[in-house]
Amino acid sequence: MTVHDEEKIRRAFTEKDWQEIKTQDTWQIFKIMAEFVDGFEKLSKIGPCVSIFGSARTPTEHPLYHLAEDIAFKLTSEGYGIITGGGPGIMEAANKGAQRAGGKSVGLNIELPHEQYANPFIDHDKLITFDYFFVRKLMFIKYAQGFVVLPGGFGTLDELFEASTLIQTGKIAKFPIILVGVKYWKGLFEWVNDTIFAEKNISAEDLNLFSIVDDADEAVNKINEFYSKYMLKPNF
Repeated sequence: MTVHDEEKIRRAFTEKDWQEIKTQDTWQIFKIMAEFVDGFEKLSKIGPCVSIFGSARTPTEHPLYHLAEDIAFKLTSEGYGIITGGGPGIMEAANKGAQRAGGKSVGLNIELPHEQYANPFIDHDKLITFDYFFVRKLMFIKYAQGFVVLPGGFGTLDELFEASTLIQTGKIAKFPIILVGVKYWKGLFEWVNDTIFAEKNISAEDLNLFSIVDDADEAVNKINEFYSKYMLKPNF
């Protein structure tokens, strides 16, 4: 925005209203900083974790709900904490599996116009509620030693491709990204290969950022296999 543009906008408000708007913008910075500080302080104490993603709309009786719970249970039994978005569906299932195994169950909830409730399987001291998606997304990545991605919608895809982009560009160290559900993900990655890669918009190496599996043992084994080759380094 140029000085001229700002002046045109300013003339549309009274001086008092304009100063209030400028003040709100300034204070928003402090609110964002407070969310970062709260997240860093709480999550830095938890230890190695895996972030699990998937649809909030998955009902409790769905096979994917039980699969997510099983994956979380097995990962927690291997010593990982579980981080989710804190809501219902796949997120609830993963927190439930972590709690059932006696492990650390973290929920990074988000305030939405149609309020997303926090599921009851999050450790009471490990529930953090955010206003800003970008702060929340950083926490998912910064404190995870891997992503497990079950079928979901736009939010799930957003997390998947955010992590992929950061690894691709070297902004974060590589970690395992496990997609669960061959039938669900097959079409997307056929398109990635046949269209994006074919047009030379990504490299052959980028195609190896993901593994696609169908069951809990495969998902856990992929993460264990990765860290049998690379030291499990805390990224917190």
